[in-house]
Amino acid sequence: MPEQGACTVVVGCQWGDEGKGKIVDVLAEDVDIVARYQGGANAGHTVKVGDDMFVLHQIPSGILHAGKRCLLGNGVVLDMQQFFQEYDALVARGIAMDGRVGVSLRAQLLLPYHRLLDQASESSAAEPIGTTGRGIGPAYEDKAGRRGVRVADLGNPERLAKRVGAARDRTGRRVEQFGATGPVDLDRAIDEALALGERLLGLATDTGVEITTALKAGRRVLLEGAQGTALDLDHGTYPFVTSSNTTAAAAATGTGIGPTAIDAVIGVVKAYTTRVGEGPLPTAFDPEMDERVRQLGGEFGATTGRPRRCGWFDSVITRFAAQVNGLTGVAITKLDVLDTLPELRVATAYRLPNGTVTESFPADTWSLTGVEPVYETLPGWQAPTHDVRRVSDLPAKARAYLDRIEELTGAPVQWISVGTKRNQIIPVG
Repeated sequence: MPEQGACTVVVGCQWGDEGKGKIVDVLAEDVDIVARYQGGANAGHTVKVGDDMFVLHQIPSGILHAGKRCLLGNGVVLDMQQFFQEYDALVARGIAMDGRVGVSLRAQLLLPYHRLLDQASESSAAEPIGTTGRGIGPAYEDKAGRRGVRVADLGNPERLAKRVGAARDRTGRRVEQFGATGPVDLDRAIDEALALGERLLGLATDTGVEITTALKAGRRVLLEGAQGTALDLDHGTYPFVTSSNTTAAAAATGTGIGPTAIDAVIGVVKAYTTRVGEGPLPTAFDPEMDERVRQLGGEFGATTGRPRRCGWFDSVITRFAAQVNGLTGVAITKLDVLDTLPELRVATAYRLPNGTVTESFPADTWSLTGVEPVYETLPGWQAPTHDVRRVSDLPAKARAYLDRIEELTGAPVQWISVGTKRNQIIPVG
Protein backbone atom coordinates (compact mmCIF):
# COMPACT_ATOMS: atom_id res chain seq x y z
CA MET A 1 0.00 0.00 0.00
CA PRO A 2 1.48 3.41 -0.97
CA GLU A 3 2.50 5.90 1.71
CA GLN A 4 -0.08 8.60 2.47
CA GLY A 5 0.63 11.80 0.52
CA ALA A 6 1.16 15.26 1.98
CA CYS A 7 -1.25 18.20 1.93
CA THR A 8 -0.12 21.79 2.52
CA VAL A 9 -2.20 24.98 2.73
CA VAL A 10 -0.86 28.39 1.70
CA VAL A 11 -2.72 31.29 3.31
CA GLY A 12 -2.27 35.06 3.49
CA CYS A 13 -1.56 36.55 6.91
CA GLN A 14 -2.41 40.22 6.30
CA TRP A 15 -4.98 42.00 4.10
CA GLY A 16 -4.14 40.01 0.98
CA ASP A 17 -1.56 40.86 -1.70
CA GLU A 18 1.18 39.21 0.38
CA GLY A 19 2.72 37.38 -2.56
CA LYS A 20 0.92 34.04 -2.22
CA GLY A 21 1.12 33.50 -5.98
CA LYS A 22 4.92 33.62 -5.85
CA ILE A 23 5.08 31.17 -2.93
CA VAL A 24 2.54 28.80 -4.49
CA ASP A 25 4.53 28.91 -7.72
CA VAL A 26 7.72 27.95 -5.87
CA LEU A 27 6.08 25.15 -3.87
CA ALA A 28 4.10 23.83 -6.86
CA GLU A 29 7.26 22.43 -8.40
CA ASP A 30 7.26 19.65 -5.80
CA VAL A 31 3.54 18.74 -5.74
CA ASP A 32 1.13 16.91 -8.02
CA ILE A 33 -2.09 18.89 -7.48
CA VAL A 34 -2.73 22.58 -6.74
CA ALA A 35 -6.27 23.53 -5.70
CA ARG A 36 -7.91 26.89 -5.01
CA TYR A 37 -10.38 26.71 -2.13
CA GLN A 38 -12.27 30.04 -1.99
CA GLY A 39 -12.75 33.47 -3.51
CA GLY A 40 -13.33 34.49 -7.09
CA ALA A 41 -12.00 36.76 -9.80
CA ASN A 42 -11.51 39.55 -7.24
CA ALA A 43 -8.17 37.97 -6.35
CA GLY A 44 -5.04 38.35 -8.42
CA HIS A 45 -1.89 36.24 -8.08
CA THR A 46 1.11 37.68 -9.88
CA VAL A 47 3.90 35.32 -10.92
CA LYS A 48 7.04 36.16 -12.89
CA VAL A 49 8.55 33.36 -15.00
CA GLY A 50 11.78 34.52 -16.60
CA ASP A 51 10.91 37.81 -18.27
CA ASP A 52 7.20 36.91 -18.52
CA MET A 53 4.63 38.20 -16.02
CA PHE A 54 1.43 36.24 -15.40
CA VAL A 55 -1.55 37.59 -13.45
CA LEU A 56 -3.95 34.79 -12.54
CA HIS A 57 -7.37 35.54 -11.12
CA GLN A 58 -9.03 32.14 -10.83
CA ILE A 59 -6.79 29.39 -12.19
CA PRO A 60 -4.23 28.25 -9.57
CA SER A 61 -0.71 29.49 -10.24
CA GLY A 62 0.50 25.89 -10.31
CA ILE A 63 -0.66 25.91 -13.94
CA LEU A 64 2.68 27.53 -14.86
CA HIS A 65 4.47 24.26 -13.99
CA ALA A 66 4.14 21.59 -16.68
CA GLY A 67 2.09 18.56 -15.76
CA LYS A 68 0.50 19.85 -12.55
CA ARG A 69 -3.21 19.23 -12.09
CA CYS A 70 -5.01 22.45 -11.07
CA LEU A 71 -8.42 22.43 -9.40
CA LEU A 72 -11.01 25.02 -8.41
CA GLY A 73 -12.89 23.78 -5.36
CA ASN A 74 -16.49 24.08 -4.27
CA GLY A 75 -15.63 27.10 -2.08
CA VAL A 76 -14.91 29.18 -5.17
CA VAL A 77 -17.44 31.43 -6.93
CA LEU A 78 -16.67 30.97 -10.61
CA ASP A 79 -17.06 33.69 -13.21
CA MET A 80 -17.20 31.54 -16.37
CA GLN A 81 -16.40 34.39 -18.74
CA GLN A 82 -13.39 35.56 -16.76
CA PHE A 83 -12.30 31.95 -16.27
CA PHE A 84 -12.26 31.09 -19.97
CA GLN A 85 -10.64 34.40 -20.91
CA GLU A 86 -7.84 33.48 -18.52
CA TYR A 87 -7.77 29.88 -19.76
CA ASP A 88 -7.55 30.87 -23.42
CA ALA A 89 -4.96 33.57 -22.72
CA LEU A 90 -2.71 30.94 -21.10
CA VAL A 91 -3.12 28.67 -24.12
CA ALA A 92 -2.21 31.60 -26.39
CA ARG A 93 0.97 32.08 -24.37
CA GLY A 94 2.01 28.47 -24.86
CA ILE A 95 0.82 26.94 -21.58
CA ALA A 96 -0.45 23.37 -22.10
CA MET A 97 -3.93 23.13 -20.55
CA ASP A 98 -5.54 19.91 -21.82
CA GLY A 99 -6.57 17.67 -18.94
CA ARG A 100 -4.86 19.88 -16.39
CA VAL A 101 -7.75 22.00 -15.06
CA GLY A 102 -10.75 20.77 -13.11
CA VAL A 103 -13.69 22.66 -11.61
CA SER A 104 -15.84 21.36 -8.76
CA LEU A 105 -19.38 20.36 -9.69
CA ARG A 106 -20.39 22.01 -6.40
CA ALA A 107 -18.77 25.38 -7.15
CA GLN A 108 -21.14 28.36 -7.36
CA LEU A 109 -21.43 30.31 -10.59
CA LEU A 110 -20.95 34.06 -10.59
CA LEU A 111 -23.18 35.49 -13.31
CA PRO A 112 -23.59 38.99 -14.84
CA TYR A 113 -26.41 39.93 -12.47
CA HIS A 114 -24.05 39.47 -9.53
CA ARG A 115 -21.67 42.06 -10.96
CA LEU A 116 -24.56 44.46 -11.55
CA LEU A 117 -25.75 44.06 -7.97
CA ASP A 118 -22.27 44.52 -6.55
CA GLN A 119 -21.69 47.77 -8.41
CA ALA A 120 -25.16 49.14 -7.62
CA SER A 121 -24.81 48.28 -3.93
CA GLU A 122 -21.34 49.77 -3.59
CA SER A 123 -22.19 52.98 -5.43
CA SER A 124 -25.25 53.60 -3.23
CA ALA A 125 -23.72 52.60 0.13
CA ALA A 126 -23.35 55.20 2.87
CA GLU A 127 -20.16 53.41 3.97
CA PRO A 128 -18.61 51.67 0.91
CA ILE A 129 -16.61 48.51 1.59
CA GLY A 130 -14.22 49.13 -1.31
CA THR A 131 -15.08 45.99 -3.28
CA THR A 132 -13.64 45.21 -6.69
CA GLY A 133 -17.13 45.31 -8.21
CA ARG A 134 -16.65 41.79 -9.57
CA GLY A 135 -19.87 40.42 -8.01
CA ILE A 136 -18.23 38.33 -5.31
CA GLY A 137 -20.44 39.44 -2.42
CA PRO A 138 -23.78 38.94 -4.20
CA ALA A 139 -22.62 35.51 -5.45
CA TYR A 140 -21.85 34.39 -1.91
CA GLU A 141 -25.15 35.93 -0.74
CA ASP A 142 -26.99 33.71 -3.21
CA LYS A 143 -24.99 30.72 -2.02
CA ALA A 144 -25.84 31.36 1.65
CA GLY A 145 -29.44 32.11 0.70
CA ARG A 146 -29.70 28.73 -1.07
CA ARG A 147 -30.68 30.36 -4.32
CA GLY A 148 -27.36 30.11 -6.14
CA VAL A 149 -26.55 28.28 -9.36
CA ARG A 150 -23.87 25.59 -9.22
CA VAL A 151 -21.76 24.04 -11.93
CA ALA A 152 -23.83 20.86 -11.63
CA ASP A 153 -26.96 22.84 -12.56
CA LEU A 154 -25.53 23.43 -16.03
CA GLY A 155 -26.39 19.82 -16.85
CA ASN A 156 -30.12 20.40 -16.25
CA PRO A 157 -31.39 23.10 -18.65
CA GLU A 158 -34.90 23.23 -17.15
CA ARG A 159 -33.68 23.72 -13.59
CA LEU A 160 -31.03 26.17 -14.77
CA ALA A 161 -33.54 28.33 -16.63
CA LYS A 162 -35.84 28.42 -13.61
CA ARG A 163 -33.13 29.45 -11.15
CA VAL A 164 -31.52 32.02 -13.44
CA GLY A 165 -34.91 33.51 -14.35
CA ALA A 166 -35.78 33.96 -10.69
CA ALA A 167 -32.38 35.55 -10.05
CA ARG A 168 -32.84 37.97 -12.94
CA ASP A 169 -36.20 39.10 -11.53
CA ARG A 170 -34.73 39.54 -8.04
CA THR A 171 -31.88 41.56 -9.49
CA GLY A 172 -34.23 43.99 -11.22
CA ARG A 173 -36.11 44.65 -7.99
CA ARG A 174 -32.96 45.10 -5.91
CA VAL A 175 -31.26 47.39 -8.41
CA GLU A 176 -34.34 49.61 -8.33
CA GLN A 177 -34.13 49.69 -4.52
CA PHE A 178 -30.55 50.91 -4.80
CA GLY A 179 -31.76 53.72 -7.04
CA ALA A 180 -29.79 52.42 -10.01
CA THR A 181 -30.80 51.08 -13.39
CA GLY A 182 -29.74 47.83 -14.94
CA PRO A 183 -28.24 47.57 -18.41
CA VAL A 184 -30.80 46.88 -21.11
CA ASP A 185 -28.67 43.97 -22.32
CA LEU A 186 -28.61 42.04 -19.01
CA ASP A 187 -30.50 39.14 -20.63
CA ARG A 188 -27.96 39.04 -23.42
CA ALA A 189 -25.07 39.11 -20.93
CA ILE A 190 -26.59 36.19 -19.04
CA ASP A 191 -27.09 34.23 -22.25
CA GLU A 192 -23.48 34.85 -23.29
CA ALA A 193 -22.23 33.59 -19.94
CA LEU A 194 -24.41 30.48 -19.93
CA ALA A 195 -23.32 29.67 -23.49
CA LEU A 196 -20.04 28.60 -21.89
CA GLY A 197 -21.83 26.02 -19.74
CA GLU A 198 -21.21 22.99 -21.93
CA ARG A 199 -17.52 23.83 -22.17
CA LEU A 200 -17.31 24.19 -18.39
CA LEU A 201 -19.06 20.86 -17.81
CA GLY A 202 -16.26 19.28 -19.81
CA LEU A 203 -13.89 20.31 -16.99
CA ALA A 204 -16.19 19.45 -14.09
CA THR A 205 -15.01 17.06 -11.39
CA ASP A 206 -15.53 16.11 -7.74
CA THR A 207 -12.53 17.83 -6.18
CA GLY A 208 -12.98 16.12 -2.82
CA VAL A 209 -12.83 12.66 -4.35
CA GLU A 210 -9.95 13.60 -6.63
CA ILE A 211 -7.79 15.07 -3.85
CA THR A 212 -8.56 12.32 -1.34
CA THR A 213 -7.75 9.63 -3.91
CA ALA A 214 -4.50 11.39 -4.77
CA LEU A 215 -3.44 11.62 -1.11
CA LYS A 216 -4.18 7.93 -0.55
CA ALA A 217 -2.00 7.14 -3.55
CA GLY A 218 0.91 9.01 -1.97
CA ARG A 219 0.68 12.13 -4.11
CA ARG A 220 1.31 15.66 -2.87
CA VAL A 221 -1.31 18.41 -2.79
CA LEU A 222 -1.10 22.18 -2.33
CA LEU A 223 -4.22 24.16 -1.39
CA GLU A 224 -4.17 27.92 -2.06
CA GLY A 225 -6.44 30.61 -0.73
CA ALA A 226 -7.19 34.11 -1.98
CA GLN A 227 -7.05 37.41 -0.06
CA GLY A 228 -5.72 37.22 3.53
CA THR A 229 -6.62 36.51 7.16
CA ALA A 230 -7.62 40.11 7.92
CA LEU A 231 -10.20 39.86 5.10
CA ASP A 232 -11.78 36.67 6.45
CA LEU A 233 -15.55 36.95 6.83
CA ASP A 234 -15.45 35.75 10.46
CA HIS A 235 -12.01 36.76 11.68
CA GLY A 236 -11.11 39.83 9.62
CA THR A 237 -11.80 43.55 9.98
CA TYR A 238 -15.56 43.12 9.51
CA PRO A 239 -17.40 44.61 7.63
CA PHE A 240 -14.35 45.62 5.56
CA VAL A 241 -13.74 42.02 4.53
CA THR A 242 -14.40 39.67 1.64
CA SER A 243 -17.47 37.42 1.55
CA SER A 244 -15.78 34.07 2.21
CA ASN A 245 -13.55 32.43 4.78
CA THR A 246 -9.97 32.99 3.71
CA THR A 247 -8.31 31.16 6.60
CA ALA A 248 -6.79 27.67 6.55
CA ALA A 249 -9.85 25.95 8.00
CA ALA A 250 -11.73 26.87 4.81
CA ALA A 251 -9.26 24.82 2.77
CA ALA A 252 -10.95 21.61 3.90
CA THR A 253 -14.55 22.75 3.39
CA GLY A 254 -13.66 24.56 0.17
CA THR A 255 -12.21 21.49 -1.53
CA GLY A 256 -14.20 18.63 -0.02
CA ILE A 257 -11.55 16.94 2.12
CA GLY A 258 -11.37 16.31 5.85
CA PRO A 259 -9.33 18.67 8.08
CA THR A 260 -7.16 15.78 9.24
CA ALA A 261 -5.87 15.43 5.67
CA ILE A 262 -3.95 18.73 6.06
CA ASP A 263 -0.34 18.32 7.20
CA ALA A 264 1.07 21.86 7.11
CA VAL A 265 -0.09 25.48 6.88
CA ILE A 266 2.29 28.05 5.41
CA GLY A 267 1.46 31.69 6.13
CA VAL A 268 2.61 34.32 3.64
CA VAL A 269 3.42 37.77 4.98
CA LYS A 270 5.10 40.84 3.53
CA ALA A 271 8.12 42.31 5.33
CA TYR A 272 5.85 45.34 5.80
CA THR A 273 2.04 45.74 5.63
CA THR A 274 -0.39 46.77 2.88
CA ARG A 275 -4.09 46.80 2.20
CA VAL A 276 -6.33 47.87 -0.66
CA GLY A 277 -9.91 49.09 -0.34
CA GLU A 278 -11.62 50.64 2.65
CA GLY A 279 -11.08 49.82 6.32
CA PRO A 280 -8.47 50.43 9.02
CA LEU A 281 -4.72 50.00 8.63
CA PRO A 282 -3.26 50.65 12.11
CA THR A 283 0.42 50.86 11.06
CA ALA A 284 -0.15 53.12 8.05
CA PHE A 285 2.80 55.27 6.94
CA ASP A 286 2.68 59.02 6.71
CA PRO A 287 1.87 60.17 3.14
CA GLU A 288 5.50 60.69 2.09
CA MET A 289 6.68 57.26 3.29
CA ASP A 290 3.50 55.67 1.94
CA GLU A 291 4.28 56.87 -1.58
CA ARG A 292 7.95 55.94 -1.27
CA VAL A 293 7.29 52.33 -0.31
CA ARG A 294 4.41 52.03 -2.79
CA GLN A 295 6.77 52.91 -5.62
CA LEU A 296 9.59 50.72 -4.28
CA GLY A 297 7.28 47.73 -3.92
CA GLY A 298 5.03 48.31 -6.94
CA GLU A 299 2.05 48.33 -4.61
CA PHE A 300 -0.86 48.48 -7.00
CA GLY A 301 -3.69 45.93 -7.05
CA ALA A 302 -3.27 43.04 -9.49
CA THR A 303 -7.03 42.98 -10.18
CA THR A 304 -8.01 46.67 -10.17
CA GLY A 305 -4.72 48.57 -10.33
CA ARG A 306 -5.75 50.54 -7.25
CA PRO A 307 -2.85 51.86 -5.15
CA ARG A 308 -2.36 49.89 -1.95
CA ARG A 309 -1.95 51.67 1.36
CA CYS A 310 1.35 50.77 3.01
CA GLY A 311 2.54 50.58 6.61
CA TRP A 312 5.09 49.13 8.99
CA PHE A 313 5.12 45.43 9.81
CA ASP A 314 2.21 44.67 12.15
CA SER A 315 2.99 41.72 14.40
CA VAL A 316 -0.40 41.98 16.12
CA ILE A 317 -2.37 40.94 13.03
CA THR A 318 0.34 38.45 12.00
CA ARG A 319 0.34 36.79 15.43
CA PHE A 320 -3.45 36.59 15.20
CA ALA A 321 -3.08 34.98 11.77
CA ALA A 322 -0.71 32.40 13.25
CA GLN A 323 -3.36 31.56 15.83
CA VAL A 324 -6.44 31.24 13.61
CA ASN A 325 -4.59 29.42 10.82
CA GLY A 326 -2.46 27.13 13.00
CA LEU A 327 0.64 28.14 11.05
CA THR A 328 3.45 25.61 10.85
CA GLY A 329 5.72 28.01 8.96
CA VAL A 330 5.99 31.49 7.44
CA ALA A 331 7.14 32.78 4.06
CA ILE A 332 8.26 36.41 4.14
CA THR A 333 8.04 38.32 0.85
CA LYS A 334 9.39 41.62 -0.48
CA LEU A 335 12.25 41.87 1.98
CA ASP A 336 14.23 43.66 -0.76
CA VAL A 337 11.73 46.54 -0.78
CA LEU A 338 13.15 47.62 2.58
CA ASP A 339 16.80 47.55 1.45
CA THR A 340 17.26 51.33 1.32
CA LEU A 341 15.49 52.33 4.54
CA PRO A 342 17.74 53.55 7.38
CA GLU A 343 15.49 52.22 10.11
CA LEU A 344 12.43 50.02 10.41
CA ARG A 345 9.54 49.96 12.83
CA VAL A 346 7.58 46.92 13.97
CA ALA A 347 4.24 47.18 15.79
CA THR A 348 4.39 44.81 18.78
CA ALA A 349 1.09 45.85 20.40
CA TYR A 350 -1.81 48.33 20.20
CA ARG A 351 -2.64 51.08 22.66
CA LEU A 352 -6.44 51.30 22.70
CA PRO A 353 -8.34 54.60 22.99
CA ASN A 354 -8.89 53.94 26.72
CA GLY A 355 -5.13 53.65 27.27
CA THR A 356 -5.04 49.87 27.58
CA VAL A 357 -2.19 48.13 25.76
CA THR A 358 -3.01 44.82 24.09
CA GLU A 359 -0.99 42.32 22.08
CA SER A 360 -4.21 40.70 20.79
CA PHE A 361 -6.06 41.70 17.64
CA PRO A 362 -9.36 43.38 18.66
CA ALA A 363 -12.65 41.90 17.50
CA ASP A 364 -14.17 45.40 17.32
CA THR A 365 -13.03 46.67 13.95
CA TRP A 366 -14.22 50.18 14.66
CA SER A 367 -11.80 50.47 17.58
CA LEU A 368 -8.90 49.93 15.17
CA THR A 369 -9.35 53.42 13.74
CA GLY A 370 -8.42 54.80 17.14
CA VAL A 371 -5.57 52.51 18.18
CA GLU A 372 -2.00 53.71 18.49
CA PRO A 373 0.57 51.07 17.52
CA VAL A 374 3.30 50.38 20.06
CA TYR A 375 6.45 50.33 17.94
CA GLU A 376 9.87 48.79 18.28
CA THR A 377 12.57 50.37 16.10
CA LEU A 378 15.23 48.28 14.39
CA PRO A 379 18.15 49.47 12.24
CA GLY A 380 17.89 49.06 8.47
CA TRP A 381 20.59 47.15 6.59
CA GLN A 382 20.88 49.59 3.66
CA ALA A 383 22.38 46.98 1.37
CA PRO A 384 20.91 45.10 -1.63
CA THR A 385 19.42 41.66 -0.99
CA HIS A 386 17.93 40.77 -4.38
CA ASP A 387 20.94 38.62 -5.36
CA VAL A 388 21.17 36.78 -2.03
CA ARG A 389 20.30 33.06 -2.13
CA ARG A 390 21.43 31.88 1.32
CA VAL A 391 20.32 33.13 4.73
CA SER A 392 23.92 33.34 5.87
CA ASP A 393 24.64 35.83 3.07
CA LEU A 394 21.94 38.28 4.16
CA PRO A 395 23.12 41.42 5.95
CA ALA A 396 23.29 40.87 9.71
CA LYS A 397 20.64 43.54 10.33
CA ALA A 398 18.30 41.89 7.83
CA ARG A 399 18.72 38.57 9.65
CA ALA A 400 17.99 40.33 12.95
CA TYR A 401 14.81 41.81 11.46
CA LEU A 402 13.66 38.37 10.28
CA ASP A 403 14.52 36.80 13.64
CA ARG A 404 12.38 39.39 15.39
CA ILE A 405 9.43 38.68 13.06
CA GLU A 406 9.81 34.97 13.83
CA GLU A 407 9.80 35.67 17.57
CA LEU A 408 6.73 37.88 17.36
CA THR A 409 4.66 35.53 15.15
CA GLY A 410 5.60 32.30 16.93
CA ALA A 411 5.99 30.47 13.61
CA PRO A 412 9.33 29.55 11.98
CA VAL A 413 10.41 31.45 8.88
CA GLN A 414 10.82 28.88 6.09
CA TRP A 415 11.17 31.03 2.94
CA ILE A 416 12.32 34.56 2.22
CA SER A 417 11.55 36.27 -1.09
CA VAL A 418 13.88 39.03 -2.29
CA GLY A 419 12.40 39.75 -5.72
CA THR A 420 9.71 38.85 -8.22
CA LYS A 421 11.63 36.15 -10.12
CA ARG A 422 11.32 32.45 -9.37
CA ASN A 423 14.95 32.14 -8.31
CA GLN A 424 14.75 35.11 -5.91
CA ILE A 425 13.74 32.92 -3.02
CA ILE A 426 15.81 31.89 -0.01
CA PRO A 427 14.96 28.59 1.72
CA VAL A 428 15.55 28.55 5.46
CA GLY A 429 16.87 25.40 7.09
